[in-house]
Amino acid sequence: MPAYLIARVDVRDAARYRDYAAHTPRCVAAFGGRFIVRNGERVVLEGPPDPRRIVVIEFPSMDLLRRFYASPEYTRVMALRAGAGDAEMIAIEGFSGAAWAEALAASSKLSV
Repeated sequence: MPAYLIARVDVRDAARYRDYAAHTPRCVAAFGGRFIVRNGERVVLEGPPDPRRIVVIEFPSMDLLRRFYASPEYTRVMALRAGAGDAEMIAIEGFSGAAWAEALAASSKLSV
C-alpha cells in the first residue's frame, strides 16, 4: 500500500532551502518515491490561509518511506536544510484501491 510523506515548511532562508530541495529528488527516487506536490499554486477553500510550503511525496510502502527518511544520504541532505526554516513532516499510509472501491460503492447507494 502506498505511503505519503506530507511536509509543511516555514522557509526563512530561501537560498539554503533551494540547495536542500535540489538534492532531494535523487534521495526520494532511490526508495521508489516521487513528488506528488511540491508547493505549486494553492487555493484556500476552507480555513485560514497557511503560507508554509507544502510537499507531498508518495512511496510504494511505509517501510520504504521510513527507510528513505532514516537513510544516510537523506540525513546528509537534510543537514542542508538546518537553519533554513521549520518543518513539520508526517508519514501516513495511503488508501488502497480496494478500500476506495468499497467506499465508493457504499457511497453510491446513499442520497442526500
